[in-house]
Amino acid sequence: MSTLVLLTRRNIRLFFKDLGMLLTSMITPLILLLLYITFLCNVYRDSFLLHFGGIAIEEGLINGLVGGQLFSSLLAVSCVTVAFCANLLMAQDKVTGARADLLVAPVKRHYLAIGYYAATLAVTLMIALVAACACFIYMAAEGWYLSVGDVALILLDILLLVMFGTAFSSVVNYFLATQGQISAVGSIVSSCYGFVCGAYMPISSFSEGLRNAVAFFPGTHATSLLRNHALAGALREMEEQNVPTAVIESIRDSVDCNLYFFGECVSEHMMYAILIGATLILFAAFVLINRFDRRKS
Repeated sequence: MSTLVLLTRRNIRLFFKDLGMLLTSMITPLILLLLYITFLCNVYRDSFLLHFGGIAIEEGLINGLVGGQLFSSLLAVSCVTVAFCANLLMAQDKVTGARADLLVAPVKRHYLAIGYYAATLAVTLMIALVAACACFIYMAAEGWYLSVGDVALILLDILLLVMFGTAFSSVVNYFLATQGQISAVGSIVSSCYGFVCGAYMPISSFSEGLRNAVAFFPGTHATSLLRNHALAGALREMEEQNVPTAVIESIRDSVDCNLYFFGECVSEHMMYAILIGATLILFAAFVLINRFDRRKS
């Protein structure tokens, strides 16, 4: 166990020593938040207003809905893309030869894998929580309707999504061995993941075949969980203001709070099961790959 702690501490220390990697990981979520507020805030607001038609609605409630969608979109992307960035240390160790040096020492391969995973998890979770705090501040300024239970569920969603993102990035990054491969994978993930998981564009706006296809991806279910919990307070307030149920359900469908898979609405319990199950499978695969892969490092 002491070996595992030392490996984890070593990886965390090296991450914070690499200022380029640190600044990129820290700044990316905040830049995304600024871009969302600047370019998508009015788009989201107009989209919500279309659902109400002639129904009078408070400005603060609209802001609460917009803030919840911004919050969930930002964290759905950042928890995974930051994990890929933080996990690049594993690939860089191959490039620099540090991994080969570690394997010369009497270190078990699965300890090495768990050390990379634990360090990436810790760093990514820290950055995700900083981003979440920034989003909470924004929501408090615009329109706060979240309960303590909603906040707790959002934090649980962030933890599970970071664990999934770390496991996913660990499996992918294990096979990277050159600086070019590292740059290519980082670019692909950063540009594509937000569309695949429904953070940039709601899944409800896709064609039926594409909706069913992306519903196989665990990240899509994680986005829906964040949507449900970030918008829960504003949707409850709408019910208390006697907004028609049809309008509320229309909003839930449009922003993927209701996620459909081949016509069936996926429950939150099933979303959690899919996310946790995928994380465990990916983590086990990562450890086993490290344990049995005997290629020259």
